[in-house]
Amino acid sequence: MIRQLSIFAENKRGAMHRITQTLADAQINMNTLVTNDSAEFGIIRMLVSDTDKASACLTEAGYLCHTDYVAAAEIGDECGSLNSLLAILDRGNINLDYLYVTYSNLTRKPVAILRSVDIMEVEEFLTAKGYLMLGNLE
Repeated sequence: MIRQLSIFAENKRGAMHRITQTLADAQINMNTLVTNDSAEFGIIRMLVSDTDKASACLTEAGYLCHTDYVAAAEIGDECGSLNSLLAILDRGNINLDYLYVTYSNLTRKPVAILRSVDIMEVEEFLTAKGYLMLGNLE
């Protein structure tokens, strides 16, 4: 499992810059970043080099932060790899809250980041199906 940091920020001009500046000032590397927005606020999910330090710095800067665990499954870099993973999860009756895809700095392969209510179940299920599950990236 990997710890993921979620930041809730107002959807205003310059908000992302202020967040990235706070992390840069603290010497925290962002390995993965994905944003979701609405008219009023955005949720920024990221995998960083030091989750606890990032959360503390951003909280001190006035942001609401939350950490949780996600699973990281290495997938192939060919057409249909993500679809195959999702088909296996579907056959296993496993529901995902959300997912996004990034790349591993170590293996240079795509990695599906998966969030579910029971993240341990997802990891165990995919490991049994032969997927390489990546550990903490910190």
